Amino acid sequence: MGWMARLVFLFLAFLSIYSLSVSFERWLRFREARKQSLAFTVAVSPLLKEGRLAEAIALSKKFPASHVAAVVSAGLYEFTVGAHGAGIPGHDVVEAGQRAMERAVVKTTEELKKRLSGLATIATTAPFIGLFGTVVGIINAFRGMAVSGSGGLAAVSSGIAEALVTTALGLFVAIPAVWLYNYFLNKVDRFRVEMTNSGSELLDAFLKLRAAKAA
Repeated sequence: MGWMARLVFLFLAFLSIYSLSVSFERWLRFREARKQSLAFTVAVSPLLKEGRLAEAIALSKKFPASHVAAVVSAGLYEFTVGAHGAGIPGHDVVEAGQRAMERAVVKTTEELKKRLSGLATIATTAPFIGLFGTVVGIINAFRGMAVSGSGGLAAVSSGIAEALVTTALGLFVAIPAVWLYNYFLNKVDRFRVEMTNSGSELLDAFLKLRAAKAA
């Protein structure tokens, strides 16, 4: 392989290692989010039923990786702290809590998507980087023909080999990156649905609690 083809090969190898490292880090992050969210949901349910909101907020801090805890704690904090301003004209604790949970959903979703854009970039650019190596290999093949003065296999085999290797490597890097990006993006969408549903359930629980106190 020529020096240009070697550079392409090394760059694609670096992209492959980077995509695998991002995927492994996100896999660990999502697994911990799932684990902590399940544990938080089980632990916080009795506290919400009994109206112990302050204890529920304190509990959420014990699950920093939980996407559900992030949304629930944002809503609970607004429900408890914002309740002190309930006498202010135009202030609605329920609406304020709902907006707080919506902001938490957006913020947590962006955190879960962190570094996934790198996978998308690798998935779209790796084939073109491999194609660049292909073009270089074809150029070397024609250069070999020009030097030898003939079109025999010996004159073009080296350049064609470079072209095929870089093309194959570009696809080898891009295909797993596309699969992994779609896999993790689907996970993020599921987490977002879980956060939205948790926020809606918390809002219903708060409305029931407020109605019970009013009665």
